[in-house]
Amino acid sequence: MQNFIEISPRDINDNVFNVIANKWMLVTAEKDGKVNTMTASWGGLGHMWHRDAAFIVIRPQRFTKEFIDSAENFSLTFFNECYKEKLRYLGVTSGRDEDKIKKAELTVVYDGKDPYFSEGELTIICRKLYEEPLKEACFIDKRIIDQHYPEKDFHVLYVGEILKVLKKA
Repeated sequence: MQNFIEISPRDINDNVFNVIANKWMLVTAEKDGKVNTMTASWGGLGHMWHRDAAFIVIRPQRFTKEFIDSAENFSLTFFNECYKEKLRYLGVTSGRDEDKIKKAELTVVYDGKDPYFSEGELTIICRKLYEEPLKEACFIDKRIIDQHYPEKDFHVLYVGEILKVLKKA
């Protein structure tokens, strides 16, 4: 775990609203021996089904979705501010088109079989528990559809049980 220590999810001291919305995170999984990642600024941490949980959403056209769908686990890695441009690049570039992790000069490391990034400050390893496409008919505030889904490419919601939290030592 290269310079990381394991902590309880309850010992995460960061303001998760700020970290997810403003600092962003990389959502990462492995499929057929290849790792892919994407930047996300929507999601959450909480408690579900008597488990500490993470909630992520991925649009159906994202290449990373194929990796999340085929893997049992995924990781969420959070970085300090100096990585913002790299995270921006990883959010707009598809892994279908190039080796974006290599181009971003990030280092994939593993906790068991679960990939994450050694440059991160905090990583959360999650086991998928639930997957559900968001549905247009379920939106109570219909303005969200116009604002965020003009193409009707609704996110898929994933709920993951937090298995481990790794913090940079």
